[in-house]
Amino acid sequence: MGERKVWFITGTSSGLGRALAEEVLAKGDKVVATARKPEVLPDLVEKYPDTAFAAKLDVTNRENVKDSINEAIEKFGRIDVLVNNAGYGLVGAVEEPGDEQIRQIFETNVFGVLNVLRGALPVLRRQKSGHIINISSRLGFAAFPSYGYYSATKFALHGLSESLAQEVAPLGIKVTIAEPGGIRTKFNDKGVVQPENLLPEDYPSTAAFNNYLSEGDGKQFSDPHKIAKVLIEVVESENPPLHLPLGEDAYPKIEEQFDKIMKEISLWREKGSNTGYQSAIV
Repeated sequence: MGERKVWFITGTSSGLGRALAEEVLAKGDKVVATARKPEVLPDLVEKYPDTAFAAKLDVTNRENVKDSINEAIEKFGRIDVLVNNAGYGLVGAVEEPGDEQIRQIFETNVFGVLNVLRGALPVLRRQKSGHIINISSRLGFAAFPSYGYYSATKFALHGLSESLAQEVAPLGIKVTIAEPGGIRTKFNDKGVVQPENLLPEDYPSTAAFNNYLSEGDGKQFSDPHKIAKVLIEVVESENPPLHLPLGEDAYPKIEEQFDKIMKEISLWREKGSNTGYQSAIV
């Protein structure tokens, strides 16, 4: 058995983050399990006293991020795998959520990821090694009506991750964007915020999307523990993917979106390409 890796995972109080922490610890690696309320994590530390460490982390608080990373280094000496998993959803057509609701989801899902990334990258650079896994979604490729703000945060995460991967590859650091479909967790129930200003007559898509969430709750395709095992396998692989769809329901949605885009751009390619300056007539 090789040296145990140290995983730093955000959002481990429940769902995929919790499942991943459990699978990593069962495998024998070490985990810094973070949550806004670390008091929900004592059973992990009790079961794995030598390899599990619970840290308080609010990803929107940069000082808290810095402190938790320092605690991880003090405890285990390094960070080998950084998993940005913390995040939530916001239902509503573009007009419906309040200003603070919109800002807050970006604070958590985008700037929170940035806070953790920018806090951990100096550690990974000094090590000249590491693997960053950013948990995105199939909705980072194709948006649903009345769930655009969540998709927008995941679209941002895709662009950021693709750039980051090219920047850090020469430093020995790998990046993977996990793009799951539905995962059978409590996310649909507890991880989704409703908009402040419903306009049901104009935007019936909001009610339709809420029905989709409620009807699908408990029937999502993917088992979070199976997804966790795939993520572990990716970290252990020689050539991990940058893009990693997860779940049988993720692949068709992503492929359908690519096909749709290719058809659309081909229709307007001639006109869209013909935008250059004409040669000067002498």
